[in-house]
Amino acid sequence: MNISYKWLKNYLDFDLSPEECSKILTDTGLEVEGLEKVQAIKGGLEGVIIGEVLTKEKHPDADRLNVTTVNLGNGEPVQIVCGAPNVDVGQKVPVATVGATLYPSPEESFKIKKSKIRGVESHGMICAEDELGLGTSHDGIMILDPNAKPGTEAASYFELEDDYLIEIGLTPNRADAMGHIGVARDLKAYLNVHENKNIDLKLPSTEYPKGGFDCLPIEVQNTEKCPRYSGLLIKNVKVEESPKWLKDRLTTIGLSPINNVVDITNFVLHETGNPLHAFDADVVGNKVIVKTANQGEKFTTLDEVERELDTEDLMICNESNSMCIGGVFGGIDSGVTEKTTSVFLEAAYFNPVSVRKTAKRQGLNTDASFRFERGVDPNNVIFALERAASLICEIAGGECSNVLDIYPEPIQNFEVDFSYSRCNMLIGKELPKDTVNAILSNLDIEVVSENGDQVNLSVPPYRVDVQREADVVEEVLRIYGFNNIELPSKLTSSLSFSDEIDQEKVVNTVSDLLVANGFLEIMNNSLTSSKYIEKSPTKELSGEHNVEMLNALSQDLDVMRQSLIFNGLEVIAYNQNRQNPDLKLFEFGKTYKKVEGKYKENKRLNIFLTGLQEEESWNSSSEKSNYYDAQGYLNLILNKLGINKNIQFDGVQNDLFEDGMTFTIAKKTVGSIGWINAKDQKNFSIKNKVFCIDLDWDAVLSLLKMNKVKFTELPKTQSVRRDFSLLLDEKVRFEQIQKIAYSKEKRLLREVGLFDVYEGKNLDKGKKSYAVNFIFQDDEKTLKDQQVDKIMDSIRAELENSLGAVLR
Repeated sequence: MNISYKWLKNYLDFDLSPEECSKILTDTGLEVEGLEKVQAIKGGLEGVIIGEVLTKEKHPDADRLNVTTVNLGNGEPVQIVCGAPNVDVGQKVPVATVGATLYPSPEESFKIKKSKIRGVESHGMICAEDELGLGTSHDGIMILDPNAKPGTEAASYFELEDDYLIEIGLTPNRADAMGHIGVARDLKAYLNVHENKNIDLKLPSTEYPKGGFDCLPIEVQNTEKCPRYSGLLIKNVKVEESPKWLKDRLTTIGLSPINNVVDITNFVLHETGNPLHAFDADVVGNKVIVKTANQGEKFTTLDEVERELDTEDLMICNESNSMCIGGVFGGIDSGVTEKTTSVFLEAAYFNPVSVRKTAKRQGLNTDASFRFERGVDPNNVIFALERAASLICEIAGGECSNVLDIYPEPIQNFEVDFSYSRCNMLIGKELPKDTVNAILSNLDIEVVSENGDQVNLSVPPYRVDVQREADVVEEVLRIYGFNNIELPSKLTSSLSFSDEIDQEKVVNTVSDLLVANGFLEIMNNSLTSSKYIEKSPTKELSGEHNVEMLNALSQDLDVMRQSLIFNGLEVIAYNQNRQNPDLKLFEFGKTYKKVEGKYKENKRLNIFLTGLQEEESWNSSSEKSNYYDAQGYLNLILNKLGINKNIQFDGVQNDLFEDGMTFTIAKKTVGSIGWINAKDQKNFSIKNKVFCIDLDWDAVLSLLKMNKVKFTELPKTQSVRRDFSLLLDEKVRFEQIQKIAYSKEKRLLREVGLFDVYEGKNLDKGKKSYAVNFIFQDDEKTLKDQQVDKIMDSIRAELENSLGAVLR
């Protein structure tokens, strides 16, 4: 939010520099994120001097040019060639001297140089108002007051004053500081408490001429969405350009002036924090009606966009048409124009939740919705309305009706019980009671009753974030100053042992492992599009399990994700479309499902490989990533975590995969590995095959509790290796061979490995050849050949019986 330093001083007498003011605001909770000097005119007219034209002669070689001499008040007159038709002797004029830079507009500039024009030297330029950035006229040079003194700096003559733009990072809870008066209130509290001042806010006048006529009738049909609605009618208004002071105020904080009436509503909004809206009274007609829209009703807003309304959208209407989306945005046909002569001025308090939902639904974020969403001061509505009426009558003329205020159930102050001793305990320092009371008083928090250490406080409704005792303590602390609370002289702590798994440490361990192997971590939004599941052939994920957003930010973010895979495919497609198809990615995240009315969260780790294994290079093979690469990285992770025992692989159960394996450890399904089905890849327009490891991270963490680190002495004996070359049916998986081997020998068989696979010539159709090794070892004694051969015979027999294997 932008605050003008000069504007702020209208409401508070202080002599702080902009830097000091910014520091105090930051210390009191209104963090200043930027401080920028704002010049009334870019460049500040530096190098522009008031001069007096002494002589004027026709240019010898140009009929439309004159050669003048100008007194700049510093000695010798200077010669300037001028093409303006209205230049004459005796005039006082603004002169841009050699070296000055002029800014006709903030985007363009030109530097004045010593030059020759048609052979005659010219030492400067006599300026028109558009060349100085003071206006738009280029009919001739500016002719100043005859009493202007030569040599006076133009910035001084035109009374240009620099301002400072204070950029505040306003947090959503600080609805009280959404205007200059609210910011001034915090500054006042700080100065009164810390510098023993006794200053009050200087609130502006709200007096306006009354015309003796009534306001238009107002009917509020939905008081839940609009608890308070006020208005008045102003007649005989002249809509035109705003005065300079008003335009300067608005441009300083980044707003563009429109016309005097609209500019005043924007000015009062940024002054008080209460949004206003001005309607052309002739368009309003005979009555103002506040009601909800009809389902599917079409309405064109000020940005010329036709919008479809919902029955929950609150509208400001006349007797036949909608004129404005209440608290959000005006309509294109009901606003104030140069032809307007009568204005209906609106000030209201709209339900914050209703405004927020409508704004999100319509994809709008306006100054008005920004404030109404957070909660404006319902009891400041009339002040803001009368303040705007006063300024309109002062600047645009006219006279006003009485105020019509529809406020059936006034919003009461919050009541909070407060304890001084508990305040001191939470703050960590003994604060004098008088100091606490002074802070509360300066923040408009009233002590209603007192009973020893306990008091009952009345908090104004514009402090929507102060409804508990802890909130009041925070208010006291931010004005007293967090930096004024001394650190304790000693620190008391206790050490405790816990055998709980450090989940963050495990995540970092796996992340480091993957990054060391060339992977990049991705982080995606938990919100995603429901269309992904609708378009996917998957049956594992279903639209009925979606956790839907009640008020979705957009159609692309309307549900919580049921899988990380679609997010990963989004990232792959994004990179592929930017000439980066070779990727190794991983993401830790949560998935969300609604099952039988209950919500379930699940932590998962997804790993993606696509494209080339390595960057193209003269010394690399540039092979594409494949299933076995993914299997290798899976083994790497499981080995690192120490849960690489008793793994069982079965056919893939996740139909997001075209093919692959689902694996279990200790009878827990841990995840799946394979490649993404062709339909989903096509939906994302991904060209290369995508290999994926989808791990149930909650299951992985639970297995870590079973992983006990034990010391094992180095074996004293050598291992023994035996190999089988097996002819098998092509459907047989290596995991089946492993399972049979371990079932026949659990103590001595240490490892079963697959070191060659052959499918092709000289084999019967539907057959393949596996070369399998078996590693045996006894830690205490050397194994004998007869002992190993007996085990191998047992394994061979079971392979033949169960799998139809033939020893080659």
